[in-house]
Amino acid sequence: MDLDALLSHYFGGDDLDALDETTLARGMEALSIDFGVERDPGRRFALWALMHMLGTAPDPETAFKGRAEREAAWRLMKISGRAER
Repeated sequence: MDLDALLSHYFGGDDLDALDETTLARGMEALSIDFGVERDPGRRFALWALMHMLGTAPDPETAFKGRAEREAAWRLMKISGRAER
């Protein structure tokens, strides 16, 4: 998945600082819904990673059933400096 395409799809562009609160909230809600219904593991992880970058991702232990996905999420969090395991 392409980051610019995801930002454009959910937020109408790649400059999140230029968005008003309503547009940002709608995009976050749509992203959260899509994450919840996505069944493809790769796409689901990409959506989670975007949510993580935006500060709204659920905890990996509740977001992913598979051990490999949870571990990958923890690694991403550690790399980005947000892991509090």
